[in-house]
Amino acid sequence: MTRMRRHQLIVGTLAVALAATLTGCGEEGLSLPSPEEISESATGDPAPEGGGSSETTLPNLPGAQEGRTMLGELTVAEEGSMAGYSRDEFPHWQSTEGCTARQHVLIRDGVDVQTDDNCQPQQGEWYSEFDGETLTAAADVDIDHIVPLAAAWRSGADSWDRERRREFGNDLENPQLIAVSQPSNRSKGDQTPADWRPMESYWCDYALAWTATKHTYELTVTDEEHEALTEMLDTCG
Repeated sequence: MTRMRRHQLIVGTLAVALAATLTGCGEEGLSLPSPEEISESATGDPAPEGGGSSETTLPNLPGAQEGRTMLGELTVAEEGSMAGYSRDEFPHWQSTEGCTARQHVLIRDGVDVQTDDNCQPQQGEWYSEFDGETLTAAADVDIDHIVPLAAAWRSGADSWDRERRREFGNDLENPQLIAVSQPSNRSKGDQTPADWRPMESYWCDYALAWTATKHTYELTVTDEEHEALTEMLDTCG
């Protein structure tokens, strides 16, 4: 849902609630819906608790406190070698239910997405959380691994078997895949938060997603990475 559409829905929800309340108010006076009720009415989902922004579509994103706890449980270690690394070691964009993992993310993260018989989006709108760009063609959208495959390799994935790497590369259950603009994805490359970050308004969700993914897969972080994640999590409130 775009921010403009969300704003319009919230205003509409308030207007309807105000009109209904004024029509039936008595001695108890005016009673407006709570912020949580407004958020749920506008998006169809409850408001998030204590963590990422209300715009996020990432699955299983932890709250701020849980994210900080997860970060504290990660093992801090020196970055490993790239020896033996290849993207082919992480078979990705596998198909489930007739759609590839890439197509699933395009559908999940887009607005008004319409697909053809092969599950390929033909139209829609995608907001890139990394740089604030709005895209209207699926061909212009990259699916980013929050924790890049090479970064995972350097922090423990080099010891995994092929099936574990396949799971990591196609993970739709955890906050590991996101639709973003091609320039932002290319800019990020395989860098960690110690060297690359999205625009500051997305620091909280990005750090939560990165931390949760590394925690789920028991990957290590460097001292510099840990410091950067701590700074970014501090923006969560």
